[in-house]
Amino acid sequence: MAVDLAQKAQNFTNRGRQALETGKYDLAVDMLMEAVSAAPDVLETRKLLRAAQIANFRKNGKTGFGAKLTYMMARQKIMGLVKKGQGVEAMAEAEKLLSLNPMDPDNIEAAVKAAEAAGKADHAAITVEAAYECSNKDPGLLERVATYYTMAKRWDKARDAYRKLSELKPGDQRILQMLKNAEAQATMNAGWNDSVGKKGGFQNLIANKEQAAKLDAANKAVVTGDDAELLIAEKLQQIASEPKNMNARRALARIYIQGKRYYEAIEVLQQAIEASGTMDPELDRMLSQTTVQYYDQQIAALREQGQAEEADQMEANKNQFVFDDLSQRVERYPNDLHLRYELGKQYFTYGYYDDALTHLQLAQKSPKDRLSALYYLAMCFIYQGQTDMGVMQLETARDAIPTMDDLKKKIVYQLGLCAESAGDLEKAYQYYKDVYSTDVGFEDLSERMLAVSQALKAQQG
Repeated sequence: MAVDLAQKAQNFTNRGRQALETGKYDLAVDMLMEAVSAAPDVLETRKLLRAAQIANFRKNGKTGFGAKLTYMMARQKIMGLVKKGQGVEAMAEAEKLLSLNPMDPDNIEAAVKAAEAAGKADHAAITVEAAYECSNKDPGLLERVATYYTMAKRWDKARDAYRKLSELKPGDQRILQMLKNAEAQATMNAGWNDSVGKKGGFQNLIANKEQAAKLDAANKAVVTGDDAELLIAEKLQQIASEPKNMNARRALARIYIQGKRYYEAIEVLQQAIEASGTMDPELDRMLSQTTVQYYDQQIAALREQGQAEEADQMEANKNQFVFDDLSQRVERYPNDLHLRYELGKQYFTYGYYDDALTHLQLAQKSPKDRLSALYYLAMCFIYQGQTDMGVMQLETARDAIPTMDDLKKKIVYQLGLCAESAGDLEKAYQYYKDVYSTDVGFEDLSERMLAVSQALKAQQG
């Protein structure tokens, strides 16, 4: 049987290679998909398939909203399989997705996660490297590639990717910092390989013990104690000599945040924003998040001290800050759709439904937030008495979510409430049952199902 499968895979591979060489890319994809299905562990076949997928997409690929929606649903299916530990099945679905579009960064990420879930890191690398060779003009894709190489600790590849990325996005301080990190790691790895077995070893690569201590501290995921103080002193000195060095200011803020020294981090970030002289979305975001963390820290301390009234007032202050801060950032960055989504949710929370609708309708254009935005749009319409409009939004969102995740539970449950309110008890019961089949403890579902069931029996009796 194994011999038959190997021969079958070889036959399909030969036909696929011939089709690829003669420009029949769609046929090549079909043949090589069959070959990979018959012999999934053969790397060379998968490399050929990836080349055929890319060539076919460039010639015949479809884009647009409909295609993106298809990709999104396929990715959700893949991630569902990954979460269940079904890596092999996830890889098979990932190949189907890559046959539709092997250049979409989110598709590539899904394929990589599927391969890693199946324990096939070498197959994940093939997907990334194929994208890398074709991503010279796509910053989003190239950054995904660079991130993968960084996570895999393939520092020379990461360095090369960040170099390309810095050419595409000149002046981007975040990318430049990532490039410096990758270059440093690549140099260290090269030096380590050269120094193995030699007298003095790796310490010969470092000028002195103080520099070695700084390097060791900087490479830790969480910096605490003496290591933190060492790096803080270094960053303060660097900022004093280079006031416009935003990377040093960001790094100092991160060290303070790791140590839960939020007040000091806020001061650093405020000074960084003033020193930059330009709008910086990353600094704004860091300042907002850190301020919320500071509020939460103070609220927790007040509650521990039994000062409930003061804690409640601090909670109100935090909520006001979040609302005001989002409003101001939307004014500064009107094209940031995620900020629109967050502000829309804030308006919804406080009952300003018309204002919420304005921002949530724009937020629908964000692939990341679209489905949640549809849910909140629906709720705005429902609370304004436009139930028909709300149901339309809910049904659109429901149909776009393939599995009964937390968001879909809320959507289907709300559809049940709308049906029950309209007197359609059978439809309401069916909606409730759909949610109940995956989460028996959701909201007040048990009581509602019992009440609707009894009402239906009364109607029939």
